[in-house]
Amino acid sequence: MTPLGIADLPYRPCVGVMLANTAGRIFVGQRIDSDPSAWQMPQGGIEPGEDANQAAFRELCEETGVTRDLVTVQARTSGWLTYDLPPDLVPRLWNGRFRGQKQRWYCMRFGGTDAQINIRTQNPEFSDWKWIDRADLVASIVPFKREVYAQVLAEFGNRLG
Repeated sequence: MTPLGIADLPYRPCVGVMLANTAGRIFVGQRIDSDPSAWQMPQGGIEPGEDANQAAFRELCEETGVTRDLVTVQARTSGWLTYDLPPDLVPRLWNGRFRGQKQRWYCMRFGGTDAQINIRTQNPEFSDWKWIDRADLVASIVPFKREVYAQVLAEFGNRLG
C-alpha cells in the first residue's frame, strides 16, 4: 500500500477501557499475539448494532473476564481519539481496510478482587496482566499508541486517586 492509499482509508471505530483498581493503579495486558513486549489497556472494535457503551462493557468482559457489576463508569473521553498504524501493519490488520483506529475511552473503577480477573477467556488476547502506576503507563505501550494513551491519562488522570 502506498502512503496516499493508506491516508485515504477510514479509521476503525473502537472503544478502550482504562480500568483502575481502588489504589489508582491501571490494568494492562500483554498482547498474546506479539513477540516484543506489547502491553495495552482493554480495547476493541464496535460491532454493528452496538453503541460505544455496550462495546466498552463487552470488550472489558471478553478480554479480562470483568463483568459490569464489578465496575463503576467514572468518565468517558469528550471526543474520539485517533491513532495511525505503522504503514507495514496496515495491510496485515483488518484486511487492510483501516488506517488505524478512532477510539472512545472509558474510565472505570474496578471494585472486585484480582481473583475475579480472568484473561483466559474464550478468545484470549492477553498472555499476562498487571496493575501499573500511571507514571509508567505511556512508556510501557507500543510507540504508535503512546500519544493516545497520553491523551487518555490527561483526561482521566485526576480520577485515579
